[in-house]
Order: sequence, then structure tokens, then C-alpha cells
Amino acid sequence: MSDARFEAGLDWARVWAKGRGGSLAAPAPARASVGGYAIGTWLSELRASAQVPAGEQGALAPERRRALEEIDPWWCPTWPITWQRAYATARLWWLESDGLVDWTVLPVDTVHEGEQLGRWVQAQRVGWPGLEEDQRDLLTAIGIEADPELVAAKAAAEAKPKVSRTDRFAQGLAALAQFVERERHPRVPRPHKEPVEAVEAGSGGEEQVVVSQFALGTWLNNQKARRSKLTPGQLAQLAEHGVEWA
Repeated sequence: MSDARFEAGLDWARVWAKGRGGSLAAPAPARASVGGYAIGTWLSELRASAQVPAGEQGALAPERRRALEEIDPWWCPTWPITWQRAYATARLWWLESDGLVDWTVLPVDTVHEGEQLGRWVQAQRVGWPGLEEDQRDLLTAIGIEADPELVAAKAAAEAKPKVSRTDRFAQGLAALAQFVERERHPRVPRPHKEPVEAVEAGSGGEEQVVVSQFALGTWLNNQKARRSKLTPGQLAQLAEHGVEWA
């Protein structure tokens, strides 16, 4: 990028940031312009240059980086620019509301300035441990904090052992066998859920029987959709229970 184009763009960048709380997290290049100047495209090119290692051809000159950081220190963050755009929208709303925004009660379907802000705020509060420290600092500055209960629930869900595809097939086959034995046919309605029992360890270490609802209709429909990927053995097992397409 020539010096003349950079300087011209820098002037427009200041204008853009002034009306957006100091942020240069412009929308997608095709949509961002100010005074007829394609500021989105200009910023996109500079962010690409900022990713080139120093000393290599096309790398962003240090003085240009400093000039941009004087306008917005987070113009080219280490995290996705889409995150920064959503944050900039949230921050601008917070500024316009004089900081009187209760993010904890923001409806999840809230849309502001084209951003799915409600979903985004919830995602930050739930995914707090996975954010960079600078991201957490930025969020805290505008009153967005972690939701301890949701964070704990997510951690507990992620800690549960994942069921392999083979084990899931075995579960489905057992539920199908139970259904066929009771109903005397394998025609499982799509919405049907089969109650199945499993032995699990209780909080005190004792064994207990837990009854869960296995989505048998959905499972069987999924097996049919991916039957080309089932093994001959799996198809034979389904056929043994009267499944016609196996």
C-alpha cells in the first residue's frame, strides 16, 4: 500500500472511529464505508499485512502499526475480528446508555446494529474460561462478567465421557430389540423415545438404576440415512430385528 493511500485511509479511519466509540472493528469490507471511502477494505488489507512476519515482504511497517494503535489499540487483535466487532457494538451500546446496561437480563434474541448481541453476550458469559485475559478485561470494563452457574454446567457437560459411535450403535440396537420384543414389529415412529435402564454409580459410590429416554425413532432414521457407512455386521444386526432396509 502506497504512503499516499495509507495516509488518506488513516484520515478516514479517524472519522470512522470517532462515530463508533473509538473502534476500528469495521463490518465486512464490502459493507463498511465512510464518506464514500471503502474503509473496510482498507483495514482488511492492513490486517493481512499485520499477520506477515516482520522483515518479510508485505509486512506492516512499525510506524503504520503505531498510527493505527493510536486510534484503536485493538484494531488488529489476536482473536477473531468478528469477536471484536461484536464487542465494539456492545461497548457502543453501553456508552450510549451511560453504562446503565444489565447484561445479565439481556434477552438472548437481542439484535443491535445487525449483531446477534444477546447470543454473543451469553456466549462470553458461558465461555469465560476460554477467553484471553485481554478479552476478559475488555468485557469487564463494560460490565460483562462470567455466569458461574452456566460456566460450571458447561464444564460438567464437557467432563462427561464421550460416547463412541460404536457404543452409540450398541445402545440403539438394545433399545430396538426392547421395542421389537414388546411391539412385535420394528416400525418405530420417528418421534418415539424408548425408556432404557442403565446402572450408574451414585454420589456415595453405590450402584443405582437410572432410566433414560433413548430417541429410538430418530436414531433408526439416522442409521437409514447413513446406511452406506454401516458395517456389514451392523446391517446384519439390524436385519435380525426386522429392519427391512438393512
